[in-house]
Order: sequence, then structure tokens, then C-alpha cells
Amino acid sequence: MDSKQAFMPAFIDSYFIALGVLIGGTLIGGLGAYLAGEPPLSTIYQLANRLKIWALVAAIGGTFDAFYSFERGIFEGETRNIVKQVLLIVSAMGGAQTGFLLITWLTQEHTSR
Repeated sequence: MDSKQAFMPAFIDSYFIALGVLIGGTLIGGLGAYLAGEPPLSTIYQLANRLKIWALVAAIGGTFDAFYSFERGIFEGETRNIVKQVLLIVSAMGGAQTGFLLITWLTQEHTSR
């Protein structure tokens, strides 16, 4: 999280960045699968499952900023930074999970055959 950005906009940004990374990545990957002659809906579902962690990493801005915030919170006694960073991670996880659920509903891959 950029220290100059207010918390609430960063919280909302984190959610929608994760959501956008997951949905955009899976849909573009599905287009590539279609062009390659692979089944696009199955590929979209598989990509959504694999991209969840990367959507989370992209939303929180990489790992070094998160570790720096945790370090400041632990060693300098700034617990507010730890709470903010945890909430940003939870927001990004929510965005990635929302994207995964949308892709699951779109592809209907979760239904038993």
C-alpha cells in the first residue's frame, strides 16, 4: 500500500484489482485456448483456479511492501500498519474469490457429470 494513499481507496482498489486480474487473465487465457484448439471453458476454469494467488499478489502490490509494513508493525510498535495490511490482504482475497465464483458460474465446471 502506498503510504500517501488513504486506506479506504486502497482497500477498494485491492478488491477490484484482484477481481480484474482474475477475470481478465482467465478470459484472455480462454481466448488463447480457443485459438489453440483447446476447450476454452475448461481452460478458463483451470486458469481461474491457478490465477487466484497471482491476483492476490498483484492486488497488494508485491510482497516487499507487505513485509515492510509487517516489519514496521512488529519492530516499531505500529500495530495500525499490521491491521491495515491484513485488511488489504483480506480485501484482495475477497476480490479473487469473487472472480473465481463468477468464472465458476460462467463455465459451470463445478457441476457433477
